[in-house]
Amino acid sequence: MSTLPDCETLLLKLEQGVLHISFNRPQARNAMSVRLVAELSSVLDAVAEERGVRAIVLRGVDGNFCAGGDIKDMAALRQAPTADNPDPAAAYNRGFGHLLNKVNAAPQAVIAILEGAVLGGGFGLACVSDVAIAKADAKFGLPETGLGLPPAQIAPFVVARVGLTQARRLGVCGGRFDGHEALRLGMVHFVCETQEQIDAQLAEVVGQVRRCAPQANAVTKQLMLRVGQEPLEPLLDWAATQFSAAVRGPEGMEGTMAFVQKRRPNWAE
Repeated sequence: MSTLPDCETLLLKLEQGVLHISFNRPQARNAMSVRLVAELSSVLDAVAEERGVRAIVLRGVDGNFCAGGDIKDMAALRQAPTADNPDPAAAYNRGFGHLLNKVNAAPQAVIAILEGAVLGGGFGLACVSDVAIAKADAKFGLPETGLGLPPAQIAPFVVARVGLTQARRLGVCGGRFDGHEALRLGMVHFVCETQEQIDAQLAEVVGQVRRCAPQANAVTKQLMLRVGQEPLEPLLDWAATQFSAAVRGPEGMEGTMAFVQKRRPNWAE
């Protein structure tokens, strides 16, 4: 297992193949600073090839998931361009887009626990999770347009999550809603009333993930994310080669043998 980086804005706990990442900026409702974005990106890089890490759980401390971008960092974007950074605002914004794409494409199952503020960038992170568990009274929103800004890096992922029709409405109305509405929109998968229910739902989801082979999960995510991004026939050709490699690979052999022997495969023990 690669060594996890030291972090100032994140709390990390690796437990039985599950990496718990907690945003730790309670004074700012866990708003994403430049440092937090960089640290989260480094953690994802550190575990990208670690199939022993089966799931990544994203959440925030003190009852808030993430209140979006840090306003203090945004204020610094008005600084004059330099030779090294000709457009600070674009670089800042695009850096967050790179992070969203990295979370979206992570080979592990990414589970988001959505409580309190789920705004702006936090809303975007929720849209790139594989499984989203929301507290009923969570406060979802896209406040960017109310600040005179477009949700530039977030919008494509919102469209992919809830569809163009709903995304357009949310975008131009600065969509504000709770966990129940998030479930109706298809943005989240489970809504819980209490912390105890969240913990139980998380344990159930992690148990389901552990029954799936880690490399098979990674390939499945990659395949699904490529749908609609390239012609279907070449994609199915690629999928067939991945299937063939899996059949002959250690996971495929172990999985079929376990089925015949009526036992759990080694990754599910």
